[in-house]
Amino acid sequence: MDIKVSSFIVRYLERLGVEHVFGIPGAHILPVFDALYDSPVHSVLTKHEQGASFMAGGYARQSGKVGVCIATAGPGATNLVTGLANAYMDHLPVLAITGETPTYSFGKGALQESSGEGACIDQSDIFRGITRYNTIVQRTDYLLNVLRTATGILTSKNPGPVLLSFPYNILKETVDEGLLDQIHFENGRLTTAEDTIPAGEILSFVRSAARPVILAGHGSVLSGAGDEIAQFCERTGTPVATSLKARGILPESSDLSLGVLGITSKEVAFRYISEKADLVIVAGASFGERTSYNWNNKLLEGKKIVQIDSDEAQLNKVFTADFAIHGDVKRFFAIMNRALAGEPIGRKETDSASEFKVRYHNHDIKDNEFILVSRFLSNLNRRAGGEALIFDDNIIYMQRFFSIAGSGSYFPNSGISSLGHAIPAAIGARFASGRPVIALLGDGGFQMCCMEIMTAVNYGIPLTVVMLNNSSLGLVRKNQFYNYNGRFIASEFVNPDYRKLAGSFGIEYFRVGTETEADGVFDKVDFRDKTNLIELILNKNEFPTYSSGR
Repeated sequence: MDIKVSSFIVRYLERLGVEHVFGIPGAHILPVFDALYDSPVHSVLTKHEQGASFMAGGYARQSGKVGVCIATAGPGATNLVTGLANAYMDHLPVLAITGETPTYSFGKGALQESSGEGACIDQSDIFRGITRYNTIVQRTDYLLNVLRTATGILTSKNPGPVLLSFPYNILKETVDEGLLDQIHFENGRLTTAEDTIPAGEILSFVRSAARPVILAGHGSVLSGAGDEIAQFCERTGTPVATSLKARGILPESSDLSLGVLGITSKEVAFRYISEKADLVIVAGASFGERTSYNWNNKLLEGKKIVQIDSDEAQLNKVFTADFAIHGDVKRFFAIMNRALAGEPIGRKETDSASEFKVRYHNHDIKDNEFILVSRFLSNLNRRAGGEALIFDDNIIYMQRFFSIAGSGSYFPNSGISSLGHAIPAAIGARFASGRPVIALLGDGGFQMCCMEIMTAVNYGIPLTVVMLNNSSLGLVRKNQFYNYNGRFIASEFVNPDYRKLAGSFGIEYFRVGTETEADGVFDKVDFRDKTNLIELILNKNEFPTYSSGR
């Protein structure tokens, strides 16, 4: 049966398992919105297209499904850029659908045209570096091929954002709905064949190592490898350090957890790996700037290295591994555990790991500093740590004062580290889960995205926003203090009255300025059913001492 392309797109979303699309309509994309009117796919009207792309990313991170954002031509599309760039860096399956001016107007200067013809902007060029695939669909005869390509990327083991732009007149044309039956919608999965894993040789590395260590990255989380890694660690006594995005792959309360390896983290993992470890198993970690301490040679110098990653481009990218294995992390450790069953290895010395945790705990933030945020986050950890989904734009305080119990509950903004991410991403996640959601961010980032709180209000989405108020761009000001002799410029501002702002939104407001308030607020906040703004007052002249060199 022939149906309009606009309806075909919506049927495609239904087959893809999409439940929500986030975005803002406009004239050139209205045919798709009209087709959504009769669809079980729910349209979520956001306040800004950037918020829509962040929501789609948050939805994808929590659900594991495809997150969809939708916008009109021109500025509607270009406003998606930061959110799609974030999805690109975080390997998120995000599909962006945008409208475009009719093909017969290309090159004539049509309003909001972005075809690249004539003197207009070239949308495909803008998005080329931040999507895995993007195209303007100018004919219906190859629409099937376009959707096959998009689906393969979105459902692959290494997904990324896809942008499909549809000219207005193409949306009005018809195609055979039966074409959808020719698209393979099942999730792709990279397998790791046992005969490609030199299990015996790797086990000999582990057996001869005095202090092996696992560095687990986001690839371990995407693979769902937590149980397999935990089993391997228990059998061998191997401790685990994680990248920021892999927090909780092993509960951070475990004696075998070294915590986060990274510039803004505690010193435990760095010291243990650089001073003690002689074998490092890098499992789905990219070893980027933050994790590697600006690629510090001490971390891997003189050590045996085994690297396993589902993204072949990551193998040997920064260092040369003794074994570089292209495969699924979960499958890899499952194979290693079976090999261990046949050739057990005695547990390694783990006391040294525990000693390091005590010796270097909060090495660069003393107990008498940041006491208010420390107290608040410790209480938050006890009250909501095991249940809430936390989207964190601040990162540094959560690393020091909050222990992550399991993967899939903590989502740091570490892709491109864009301010204004936490609130819309948390809203997107809440559409995918009944668990409480918390957005933690500074007052600078808050003012970039606070309008999306009204999206939560509009759709009855419970959300708790924890805003750290120091009347400044804290990271910028810290760098100016340490690296620019305290020459503060363009980093301080006057805040609005947040109590009144929360009142105008119709949400609950709580101010935390004392230790007593940091304790008492948790008897008042309803994390599950209310939308809340918690304003946490910080001293803008207290700075963490870590340095990124900038």
